[in-house]
Amino acid sequence: MTEILPALSQLPSPSTQRIALRITAPAERALKQGHPWIFDQSITEQSHKGAPGDLAVIFDDKRRFLGVGLYDPTSPIRVRVLQKIKPATIDNNWFHEKIKTADAIRAPLRKQETDGYRLIHGENDGLPGLVIDRYAETFVLKLYTPAWVPHLKDVCAALQQTQHFDHLILRLSRTLNKQADELHGLTDGMTLTASPDKGQTPEGLVLFKENGLTFECDPINGQKTGFFLDQRENRERVRDMSEGKSVLNVFSYTGGFSLYAADGGAKEVVSVDFSTPATQATLRNIQHNQNKPNVKNAKFETLDQDAFEALMQMKADNRQFDIVILDPPMFAQNQSQVETALAAYRRLTHLGLDVLKRGGILVQASCSSRVSTVEFFDAIHRSARETGRPLEEIERTGHALDHPITYKEGAYLKCLFATAP
Repeated sequence: MTEILPALSQLPSPSTQRIALRITAPAERALKQGHPWIFDQSITEQSHKGAPGDLAVIFDDKRRFLGVGLYDPTSPIRVRVLQKIKPATIDNNWFHEKIKTADAIRAPLRKQETDGYRLIHGENDGLPGLVIDRYAETFVLKLYTPAWVPHLKDVCAALQQTQHFDHLILRLSRTLNKQADELHGLTDGMTLTASPDKGQTPEGLVLFKENGLTFECDPINGQKTGFFLDQRENRERVRDMSEGKSVLNVFSYTGGFSLYAADGGAKEVVSVDFSTPATQATLRNIQHNQNKPNVKNAKFETLDQDAFEALMQMKADNRQFDIVILDPPMFAQNQSQVETALAAYRRLTHLGLDVLKRGGILVQASCSSRVSTVEFFDAIHRSARETGRPLEEIERTGHALDHPITYKEGAYLKCLFATAP
């Protein structure tokens, strides 16, 4: 059993006084349809001012209960809805049921030699603004709003009741990291709970399994919570199509697609990432999997280089690959950046096809939620036609099992598998 550390036990308790709200008709309709956010401009009446983490109860014009959620006066997303239509007491038992339900959805993954996955996917698992990722016996809890701070003791207690872990690490979003006054001493990367016999922090990098492959992550300093878990099923698809192929993995980060391709029998795998620490982690991940005959026999190459420059250089060098994977970071942080992002996706498609053999497979993904699925796939096809290599689609994919989507704006991941003549 893990023990709660002082940083968590000293947090303030939630206020017992509820905030009563009324909202606009459009916001009421959205709430009833399952949208988890109430924006500041949608609030028409409010009983009193509140602090982050206060519970706000939303009523309709006839004083009927519509929902209850976490109030956050520091954000345009003023309320993150926890419960709607039917009233409920938000306490340890409520959190326990939410985590238990989410865990049941992920049960199939544990039968696939996988102990690295997303346990709680924020809004889509009924806990808006909170993410919990599992890496073997280390769990990472990431917050996107200070509204969760007064409820962390209940959340962590509920997590302990449903899961076994040695360490629970706290990560904070960029925005939340700047709100020191609302954090009550919490800091990014700190340990919230730990097993007494394991020490307060994990020793070194954490190793975990994904579909039988071993990967490392840095849950304290790594991007996101230490690894990009959402591409697991697309990596599996690449493994299934890589036998005897040469594979180029662009924006490779720590080599997820690269390892899967090698395990699938790829003869050559080239990984490109601008970050030297990322490519060094790729090399370590290769070593972690030397027990896999195909990985041991594959020829690996890593390049610490800008993706666009690397692709142009490869074209100049007449390098060609059977499979080209393009999995860039988010290109559009907001709506004003969508057109620029689409132009970048089109350029990537063009450059990727320049180094893809005739009849080869293009794998291109987007994690920009602001870019719609239609816009993304249209951009790829448009660029391919302009280069004279119209694509024949194999498959379009979206979110993995542990990244469920329950409302439109929650969808962000899309990926195209296609062949090019």
